[in-house]
Amino acid sequence: MIIEHQRIEWKACWRDEYLKWICAFANAQGGVLEIGRNDAGQVIGVKNPKKLMEDLPNKILDLLGIVVDVELFEEDSISYIRITVEPYPYPVSFKGEYHVRVGSTKQVLRGAALDRFLLNRTGKRWDAVPVSGVSLCDLDLQVLTKFRERAAASKRLTPGDLQEDDLSLINKLHLVEDSYLKRAAILLFHPDPEKLITGTYIKIGFFESDSDLLYQDEVHGALFSQPDSVIDLLQAKYLKALIHYEGLQRVETYPLPFDALREALLNAVAHNDYSGGVPIQISVYADKLIIWNNGVLPENWTVDSLLTKHNSKPHNPDIANVFYRAGMIEAWGRGISMMMKACREHAVPAPVLRYDAPGMWVEFTFSKDFIRKVVQTSQGVPVGTKLALSRHQVAVLRKCRIDSRLVELIVLTNRTDRTKFRRQVLNPLLEEGLVEMTCPKKPTSSKQMYRITDKGIQVLQSTIELYHD
Repeated sequence: MIIEHQRIEWKACWRDEYLKWICAFANAQGGVLEIGRNDAGQVIGVKNPKKLMEDLPNKILDLLGIVVDVELFEEDSISYIRITVEPYPYPVSFKGEYHVRVGSTKQVLRGAALDRFLLNRTGKRWDAVPVSGVSLCDLDLQVLTKFRERAAASKRLTPGDLQEDDLSLINKLHLVEDSYLKRAAILLFHPDPEKLITGTYIKIGFFESDSDLLYQDEVHGALFSQPDSVIDLLQAKYLKALIHYEGLQRVETYPLPFDALREALLNAVAHNDYSGGVPIQISVYADKLIIWNNGVLPENWTVDSLLTKHNSKPHNPDIANVFYRAGMIEAWGRGISMMMKACREHAVPAPVLRYDAPGMWVEFTFSKDFIRKVVQTSQGVPVGTKLALSRHQVAVLRKCRIDSRLVELIVLTNRTDRTKFRRQVLNPLLEEGLVEMTCPKKPTSSKQMYRITDKGIQVLQSTIELYHD
């Protein structure tokens, strides 16, 4: 049974608005539009078929600028028309709008999607577009030096290339066109690329639940340096480690291998659609870590394509080339398989990949055994404090992520004795430096409120598993 799909569309009668469907086929993989079939695919016939056979080719050529095959067929003595559209190598528009076929639907391209489509049709990628008003002297030379060091270690550039001056090196990396720096050069090596390209940073947050953010950070600056900064931040602040000693050597075990995490992060950086103005986002929970980027899969690719052997098709080829020359990514589409291998070798669950256009998600789940050991190690006594938190104190810490009044905290804990609440719950938190007053010089002020400190945030994170509602 034939049904409508990517390359087939049925219409009961002709209307000039169906020129949009022909435009969409031309801008995608081509297709067939049949006039005189209903939505069930049954031939119901078309009025004035001979006149349409004369009018349609000219109308399509005049309004779309393309040539298509228009044929007359009969089924059970009922006439219908078939319009066969070939894919066109250049953009086709209808009255200034660009339409494209996606699955069995027609979509109008606007904004970043239109920009991406037009660039691809003209043989350019978004990161290869030259930018005026920026020169070599605007780039961060320390980051370029860091690139030279890594490229020398990877041996993916010759010693002669690395001895060239900065401008020659940038040219060798294909980051210049007609004396203008490309967007890729600005993203990779400019100290503040957000001055020119919105959203070119990485956002990290620690969540107690999907709607409950405990704290967050942002990593800005040259794109080439961002992955290292993110890994350092995750290791120092966001991921708990189990600690043991082998002789005198301290050994830290994290919930996932950093080789796999680094691969996922670099994939996000190389494939992110920076034209969307949305930062890469990393969400950390007590039991998982999720990396999201505004990426777009190559045409006809699915998540299954990524999980099998595949060619490397980075969304930003010039950006990916720099990371490849620095030895930070591979050029054979092996990043995901290497990520999976690292997880297997460390006996942790393989990450789950999910794609919804636009956007790629990579979710690492921590093993239940690791979480159990972290909880057992904590035993309710957070590192760096002598205080064993009660459930009421944990509730107060959570509440104080937003400045809160004393009466709000008392009501929260279902207490009625203000003096006992201060002595048993609030004062110990103040003494340990987990909570602070908003008006410390006026402790009895009627405007006094209480808020969590950085130390309190870290302590709260370590107790989430023990006191989770």
